[in-house]
Amino acid sequence: MREQNPINITALDHVVIRAVDIEAMLSFYCDVLGCRLERTLDQYGLYQLRAGASLIDLVDVDGPIGKEGGSRPLAEAANMDHFCLQVHPWNEEAILAHLQRYSAGDAATLKVATRYGALGSGPSIYLSDPEGNRVELKGA
Repeated sequence: MREQNPINITALDHVVIRAVDIEAMLSFYCDVLGCRLERTLDQYGLYQLRAGASLIDLVDVDGPIGKEGGSRPLAEAANMDHFCLQVHPWNEEAILAHLQRYSAGDAATLKVATRYGALGSGPSIYLSDPEGNRVELKGA
């Protein structure tokens, strides 16, 4: 039997993405996905975006925090596989139309599938941000 763990994780707090083109990334996460710029710390090259109860932090790869991560991310060596954002309510038709309107994908690339996540099985869509990071949008 495993010993009780004193760490009780309840939700995703934040994700930090090292970005080459901050303006393109801000446009994608704010305009396309609906995040809100909550705080900017220019001295660190840090942009904190509100994503529901969580944060998505964008750090400029040429800023103090970004340089700590090493060389720039490459298409053949991504920072991560993907991260997932819960979407509620899930309106598949409206979501797909919105993503296509912002050229975030088309009918061939935006495939809805049932996948398992923190709230169980539900519909999800994978797409990529301007720097190739995969983002999953998931309904319950």
